[in-house]
Amino acid sequence: MSLVPVDKLRRIVGAQHVLTGVECSPYTLEGRTPAAVVFPATKEDIAAILVLAGAEGIVVTPWGGGTKLGIGAPPERLGLVIGLSRLTRILEHEPGDLTATAEAGVAFGALQVSLATRGQWVSLDPPRADRATLGGVLASNSAGPRRHLYGTARDLLIGLTAVMADGSIVRGGGKVVKNVAGYDLPKLYIGSFGTLGIIAEATVKLRPRPDVDRLIVARFHGLKDAGGGARAIMASDLVPAALDLIDGEALRAIGSGEGGAALLIGVDGILDRVEWQCAEVSRILGPLGMVEAKVLDGEERDDTWRALGELGRREFDDVAAVMKWGVLPTQLAEVLEHGGAIAQRNGLRAALAAHAGVGIASAVLSGGGAQSNAVVATLTEWRAMVLASGGHALLEWAPLAVKERVAVWDAPGPAARIMKGIKERLDPQGILNPGRFVGGI
Repeated sequence: MSLVPVDKLRRIVGAQHVLTGVECSPYTLEGRTPAAVVFPATKEDIAAILVLAGAEGIVVTPWGGGTKLGIGAPPERLGLVIGLSRLTRILEHEPGDLTATAEAGVAFGALQVSLATRGQWVSLDPPRADRATLGGVLASNSAGPRRHLYGTARDLLIGLTAVMADGSIVRGGGKVVKNVAGYDLPKLYIGSFGTLGIIAEATVKLRPRPDVDRLIVARFHGLKDAGGGARAIMASDLVPAALDLIDGEALRAIGSGEGGAALLIGVDGILDRVEWQCAEVSRILGPLGMVEAKVLDGEERDDTWRALGELGRREFDDVAAVMKWGVLPTQLAEVLEHGGAIAQRNGLRAALAAHAGVGIASAVLSGGGAQSNAVVATLTEWRAMVLASGGHALLEWAPLAVKERVAVWDAPGPAARIMKGIKERLDPQGILNPGRFVGGI
């Protein structure tokens, strides 16, 4: 690999926007420090940087808020980090059309605050929204509990501007909701983790902010009862915005009690409808073993959701690894219970939380002074358990020593050939975040 041409980068973005040497240490990834970090101010700057990187054979890692960079295989090499912290403008907000266009580096929370001044929001609640950027949320397909009702980034993206590996600036989609012409190419970038291009701008669908937004914490003696409660809620006339199932460790971590398990049920909308849903939850869950139900609002509600999104980051100082599972919702409670037993058998603790309606779970492994052998054994058993149920597993975060022994991604199967073909077409030199995605892409 060629040396990074720092002088040329400085001519593109200005000397004060290029970091080298020890200044790059905050951007260390999996024990590797980049040769330089550059901060473009426009999509044209990104294009010029990528043209230069391609000519010099330098690999590039896009960097938004850094909240999802733990996902991915360890990079074989780290050349140039492109930080998007200067691309933070909200370019358009059309309240009448319920759309907004913003640059990729805007913090998701800041975008929501701006939209709220006109009574609107992006109906997405990714974890760590104060740091997570719009581009990063799209590139990692990040979502939170409200995906139960409102869907994921794929459902909200209307249009997108990306910079390709050769410096081409491409636009897909449009700026209106009823946009049906041609292939939906913007969706290709959802969950691509910066391997196909660098997202520069995005247009998203908005919704009016609900009049009332409440969180019901329904506690049970164990996961089996809580899982039964989740199935009852899904079979009822209720339309919750969120339906999360958590075990006792997760319950303790978010400050909502000790032991047992719980359902976290988000309800929003007009006041009468929300109050009816709150009362109906108690009526449905009472005969199914619910111990108590607390209705949270305002800061208490927001703090609880925030703590759940930061599970494994803020509340667990001795986190050993975080794994994400995808299983059928009907299997969820059983899988969570089995996963907790596996961790306990290996001398570790597990905090388990899941979006009950879609079957996506986060498993946080911890234990003071845990030996890597116990961590590796637990993660290996977890993956085998999930695969045996017909699901999938992703090692979302782990120390480098663990990642060297446990695969981050499941085997990609027949889809690998298609994915590699797309990568080779869009990034023939392989300079965009190489080797970190599924199948070594």
